[in-house]
Amino acid sequence: MANFTGLAAGRDAVLRRSGWDVTQRGLNGGPRVRVLVGAERHDTVDLALRYLGLGLPEQVPVDEQGRLRADALQAALGERSDEPTIVVLQAGNVHSGAFDPFTDAIAAAHASNAWVHVDGAFGLWAAASPSYRHLVKGCEGADSWATDAHKTLNVPYDSGLAIVRDPATLRASMGMQGAYLILDELGEPFDKVPEISRRGRAFPVWAVLRSLGRNGVAELVDRLCRHASAFATGLDEIPDATVLNDVVFTQVCATFGTDQRTEEVVRRLLADGTAWMTGSTWHDRKVLRVSVSNWSTTEHDVERSLDAVREVVRAL
Repeated sequence: MANFTGLAAGRDAVLRRSGWDVTQRGLNGGPRVRVLVGAERHDTVDLALRYLGLGLPEQVPVDEQGRLRADALQAALGERSDEPTIVVLQAGNVHSGAFDPFTDAIAAAHASNAWVHVDGAFGLWAAASPSYRHLVKGCEGADSWATDAHKTLNVPYDSGLAIVRDPATLRASMGMQGAYLILDELGEPFDKVPEISRRGRAFPVWAVLRSLGRNGVAELVDRLCRHASAFATGLDEIPDATVLNDVVFTQVCATFGTDQRTEEVVRRLLADGTAWMTGSTWHDRKVLRVSVSNWSTTEHDVERSLDAVREVVRAL
């Protein structure tokens, strides 16, 4: 829903620039909205686009770590700046943790009058850490952002955050009116999100931020990244294990020889129960995917988890 909110604001904004008021006229008969995404975007982007009636996006080639290529985006945008266009970038590839080249990609998109949305479910939190802030350099130039408080702040599920640069654009897309409602001149929560009634998601998010403070959030991000690096180092030392990605943030993907062997390692790890590390497929290969996101994970937990992997590999 955070992606949906940012993309809804973007859809309506680019259509208005083309002289089409989607809130009054709907999509039927209006200009087609182009949506350009990296080939390794998260599936929730496609789902949000489906909800918005925009269909499948156009895929832009990515590099070996899943980063959208700015030159390929530039070529895809071409000379079609008169078409309503949305560009979706990514802060944190779900497998590699890689970040798109925001500065160049956003400059290219804005030169074509496109709206830029950043899906930063877990990666946007890199901005909180002086050590990892460089990963999101240029990201502030986007028009909307989405991130997820449950992945990094560890609040309950269903706590996405949507940020839109222009409040009026967001309100035009999400807002509603009712004669029986008491409205505040500064706006209401239902002016900013799809739901009219909802629980107070902001309270646990506020409580965590209030408790940790700026330095605490930075230390949390640093610690998660430190654990991911330790996982990568430990996995590389296990016979037949290969870490496939450059570990730049909190994601680690490893193989254990053949796809069949990797799948068996994953199956036995889950049956063992020491740690929750699931299987996935990346670059047409079966992988063990480690996503470090639990605030309570310690160095000892990382070593116990690696011991479990070592034991499974020995048993095979």
